[in-house]
Amino acid sequence: MRLTSAGRTHVGMKRAHNEDSLRLFREENLFIVADGMGGHASGEVASQMSVETLAEFFRATAEDDEVTWPYKMDKGRKYEENRVITGIKLSNRKIFESASRDSKLKGMGTTIVVVFFVNGGAYVGHVGDSRVYRQRNGKLTQLTEDHSLLNDYIKMKNLTPEEIEAFPHKNVIVRALGMKETVQVDVYHEIPEPGDIYLLCSDGLSGMVNDDNIQRLLGDADLDLDKKAERLIDLANENGGTDNITVILVRYENS
Repeated sequence: MRLTSAGRTHVGMKRAHNEDSLRLFREENLFIVADGMGGHASGEVASQMSVETLAEFFRATAEDDEVTWPYKMDKGRKYEENRVITGIKLSNRKIFESASRDSKLKGMGTTIVVVFFVNGGAYVGHVGDSRVYRQRNGKLTQLTEDHSLLNDYIKMKNLTPEEIEAFPHKNVIVRALGMKETVQVDVYHEIPEPGDIYLLCSDGLSGMVNDDNIQRLLGDADLDLDKKAERLIDLANENGGTDNITVILVRYENS
């Protein structure tokens, strides 16, 4: 397995500061994007805490398999899948406890998306409405399902494209790290194929650039991953840049 990767983040055109965080933990083949929320820059605290906590948990469990885990493993899941779930749950608990102790951080939270490549496969874990896409043979597929009020309405009421566009609460998410003491983590496993490109992004990208344009740009053979990431952020800003924008791209190849 050989991975090449690139990451970019940008404050966007409307925000005063960037509450997104990203981590390319190449030693562990672990890639993370988090989109923070909360006033007085506490969203930035939450997103940074989530990526640091998850990366530290992976570092500790990689170096010492006798490390005591903060949660029991689910015996119905594989060891590496449990690592993803436990690391995200630990991040949630740290954010929740920090907000409970410090009134200035009250209400802070963050989304998170993770892709962990291991044993010829990939685990995709997420909470919130940040996304993971996969580009394979020129086709873009969204691998995560938004934990958002809009998505809940789409599933319940089969909204038309016009109703989706007019939906008044597009930014309301129904699941995030830090909202409660415990959190449900969605995990998806798949087998990558040579040439696959994985895109992790905050909604500052997916809300500004439609899937067709993302697919077209990722398929541009004249651009390397760094240029693709840079161009995706440029497109989001050209379309208004109403939020912070964060992008990680990972290309999978056989060794």
